Amino acid sequence: MAVKVRIPTPLQRLTEGKEEVEGKPGKLIDLIMELDKQYPGLAERVSENGKIRRFVNIYVNEEDVRFLNAEETEIKDGDEVSIVPAIAGGRGI
Repeated sequence: MAVKVRIPTPLQRLTEGKEEVEGKPGKLIDLIMELDKQYPGLAERVSENGKIRRFVNIYVNEEDVRFLNAEETEIKDGDEVSIVPAIAGGRGI
């Protein structure tokens, strides 16, 4: 069994339009780096210097990895990983 990784729309151009890709179990940062081999550019948009970028939220089975072990979170067979870019902006009043 593999790990399912849900890709947000802005990053789907890197994954050949795929909304979901599969990866291998292990540490979250290793999963990201491994996916980058298949889909170049993915890691640099999600991480920097081995850390998850602060404006990217990642969930493992609907749990925010910031409340787990961040990029060191262990991902197991059958887990679902969701990458969610933070949305910011708007107009000040």
